Amino acid sequence: MLKRILAVTILMALASLTAVASDREDDVNRTQKAAQVFREIMNTPDQGIPSNLLESAKCIAIIPGDKKFAFVFGGSYGRGIATCRTGRGWSAPMFVAIDGGSVGYQIGGSSTDLVMLFMNDHALQSLMSDKFKLGADASVAAGPVGRNAAAGTDLKLNAEILSYSRSKGVFAGVSLDGAVMQADKSGDRSMYGDDVNRHEILDGKVAVPASARELVEELGGYAHVAKAE
Repeated sequence: MLKRILAVTILMALASLTAVASDREDDVNRTQKAAQVFREIMNTPDQGIPSNLLESAKCIAIIPGDKKFAFVFGGSYGRGIATCRTGRGWSAPMFVAIDGGSVGYQIGGSSTDLVMLFMNDHALQSLMSDKFKLGADASVAAGPVGRNAAAGTDLKLNAEILSYSRSKGVFAGVSLDGAVMQADKSGDRSMYGDDVNRHEILDGKVAVPASARELVEELGGYAHVAKAE
């Protein structure tokens, strides 16, 4: 009987370790895909996010498209990362999820990438909360496209979050009113352990993992690091 209990305990421990390893691999893949998405968007001639907006953004969230978590008409779900400026550069990524029932900009299961710029302190605080609704808890608007595009004054002053999508090679601003964004705590735990919270991550108190260095370097190449006060 004791041997049976011991065997079951060992099997449960192995299953738990396998699940943690799988979750961490998924987090690494998400981070690497986010870097690829940002690089491809910004390398598209006459497209991309205006440089003045990137330089003004407090944080950036990137949700890489994945058919497994595809956005579809009438319902949506996606997972990605968010990183914020610190006095020493961009922070380690925090893992996030977004879902909503009225996005409706993708049909047929095609893969859609999302990029969101958090433009002020209120938007940053929303990102650090457990969950918030775009358009209700934080204002959101479709962002202008074009490396040198002039963003309207009203847009920059009033929109707390600017949102973009890329589907089938087309990059454009997109409205995400009604979608819900929340912290993916399981992703944070598998990457950083149980003793780290999202505030510490986005404040730059957590070292950037090796898997996220490419992403941080890509962002740093386009969005200048804010000077430490």
